[in-house]
Amino acid sequence: MEEIKNQQQKIIDLRKIVSLLWEKRKIFVKVWVVTFILSCIWILPQPRYYICEVKLAPEMNGEDVGGSLSSIASSFGFNIGGMAGQDAIYPELYPELFENPEFVVGLYGIKVATKDGNLATDYFTYMKSHQKKNPLTYPFLWVKSKISAFFEAEDNIPRGKGCDINPFMMNRKDFLLMQKVMKNINCAVDRKTSVITINVKDQDPLVCATMADSVKNHLQDFIIRYRTSKASEDIIHYQEMRDSAEREYDAVMASYSRFCDAHQNVILQSFQSERDKLEKDLELKQNSLVAMETQLQSAKVKLQEKTPAFTTLKSAMVPVLPEGPKRMLFVIGMMILASVLTSVYVLRKQQ
Repeated sequence: MEEIKNQQQKIIDLRKIVSLLWEKRKIFVKVWVVTFILSCIWILPQPRYYICEVKLAPEMNGEDVGGSLSSIASSFGFNIGGMAGQDAIYPELYPELFENPEFVVGLYGIKVATKDGNLATDYFTYMKSHQKKNPLTYPFLWVKSKISAFFEAEDNIPRGKGCDINPFMMNRKDFLLMQKVMKNINCAVDRKTSVITINVKDQDPLVCATMADSVKNHLQDFIIRYRTSKASEDIIHYQEMRDSAEREYDAVMASYSRFCDAHQNVILQSFQSERDKLEKDLELKQNSLVAMETQLQSAKVKLQEKTPAFTTLKSAMVPVLPEGPKRMLFVIGMMILASVLTSVYVLRKQQ
């Protein structure tokens, strides 16, 4: 019996709450009107932004000593292929490159242009001087800058320009700009398939697509330089040794030719011995030159083998529709929040 009474009491309380809120509906209408107007005033001037997504699959080098174990682990969402190779930077670490100041600063020199054709400059200048802001935030930003300038020490580091910025020691404004760029560019790697997904957010759709494609190429160049650095050094080394062997061969060939020209029709044993010595020396230099040429060609083949290939699964495309801000959802969310707060206020006032 007590449980039934408690349930009835709860039902009666709920009805009272609904009735009380209905009686105060005029307050809700006023709050909704004010909330709707203020939400529209705030969200409508907010600049739109676009997102462009690019996907690519890298070639995985190295033998998989795990065999079927790697395939089984992949089916459970684990990738142990990186353990088999000798690469220190495997796909799972690619997102970390986007937090590398040198990598981000390397993007500043990319040429971009807005879709309306009114602006064509480099990415650094675009991010520094051509970003739209909500006009309503200007007073807050001005007050914030004054307060920050009052409490912060004077920055004696001169501000850089584009790719000339020193990643090792930055001006505070350059550092904040770099953090902003890092937030706009995101990289993720699927652990099962090693597919790389690059997302770029920007206020202009053409700049967004341009940067997505450029970041993809920048990442590919970085990976190629890393994986082929040793092979490239080997080519330079063998090229120097081959050139040195060729110079030595040419010098011995010139000495042999001069000696033979100066001793024509000479049958002395001393001449025969000296000529045999020069011929052997010439043969040794020729063998050395051939060996170095073989090593050089082998190094070039190895460089080609080490150069990774990338398959673009999803290429960059200029976005047609903006990704945000979601103005309608924002207004609806603010209306719901205002309704909840007003309900709490009305109910507490009636207690």
